[in-house]
Amino acid sequence: MNNFKFFPMHIANKVCVAFAMLAFIPSLSQAQVPTLSNPTVSIALDGYYQNEERLMTERVEGFGLGETELAFSASIDDMFFGKLTTVFEMHEGESEVNVEEAFIQTMALPNGFTLRAGRFLSDIGYLNNQHLHSDAFTSRPSAYRAFLGGHYFDDGIRVSYIAPTDLYWTLGAEVFTGKSIRAEDELGEREYDSTGVYTAFTKIGGDVSIESSWQLGLSYLRNENGQLIHQDHSEEVHEDEHDEAHSAAYTGKNTFIADFVFKWAPNGNYKYQHLTLSAEYFSVSDFMADEFDGEHLIDEDHEAEAKAEDRHNAWYISGVYQFSPSWSAGLRYGKLNSYALDEEHFELQKLKETEFSVAWHNSHFSTVRLEVSHQSSEGFEQAHADNVISLQYVMTLGAHNAHQF
Repeated sequence: MNNFKFFPMHIANKVCVAFAMLAFIPSLSQAQVPTLSNPTVSIALDGYYQNEERLMTERVEGFGLGETELAFSASIDDMFFGKLTTVFEMHEGESEVNVEEAFIQTMALPNGFTLRAGRFLSDIGYLNNQHLHSDAFTSRPSAYRAFLGGHYFDDGIRVSYIAPTDLYWTLGAEVFTGKSIRAEDELGEREYDSTGVYTAFTKIGGDVSIESSWQLGLSYLRNENGQLIHQDHSEEVHEDEHDEAHSAAYTGKNTFIADFVFKWAPNGNYKYQHLTLSAEYFSVSDFMADEFDGEHLIDEDHEAEAKAEDRHNAWYISGVYQFSPSWSAGLRYGKLNSYALDEEHFELQKLKETEFSVAWHNSHFSTVRLEVSHQSSEGFEQAHADNVISLQYVMTLGAHNAHQF
């Protein structure tokens, strides 16, 4: 007998369709579960207003966009992981699209080894391997802006190792092209090494208690194209690569970095309250080729100091305290000492920066930040205001990979 004989035909048809949809729902849900071929997609939106410009930053006076990031990442198979990160940003008043990351990484090498190849953020220092939208301030410290172009990413290969010790201990080495941190070539005649940068780093850390943890890092970067060579300034000068975004303003053959981080949270719960203290020191040595010593091209006021040092250096110390789930405050102080070639002389430049920020976090995915920065400079050609006020928002859409320690 027909089970629907007491139902009008149109109602019976609707019931059949409903049962068919219920049967289809499990397969639809199953298709939405992330798989090896279903990548994680995320967007980070960064916008700001700034009343004045700051030295060595891409953020201009007025309204603007910071690094707006579109990222895709997924396990390729059981052996490899891949990621692509594109960045939309402003450079010298024009919009640019750059590929910041495009790499593959092994997932199953034995004995704690990992291999990464492609374009990626170098693991030197503390902040460099983190994306800019994760920072607690609107701009990177002057050390990063001067020596690494804000953050150093490049085409190359990395091998890293995590030791089987009670403390966290990792070591690694990288090889890059080094294009964005080459010394200036004003005449456009210099021959650069195609593989110009070699790095080595180690990081060690652990827990003091359930509430506190720490990490100490040491890094070295060898830049075969980092030394300035003497050129006849009477000849025609060409536009060099330092007009590109994320180019280092100051270079040298050897860069040494030391970093330290300490974190504290009541009962180890970072969601409601936590404190992060961090500090880094940069020393960039051998920025002059040997021929400069014979030419006496350092200005007389700083000649003895420059010859004794032959190095740029910078450091910063930072403290960020999240005193409630929705509010945090940060204070950072840093100094930079560098030498710039001005026609026939190297001139000393000094920069001191003090930054105070207050941020409101409606959730883990949204931040609105107000920052006041005071900068005191000496020897820079650009005239910038002493005090800069910035208002920034950082919003993320979609699932985002976890940030570094």
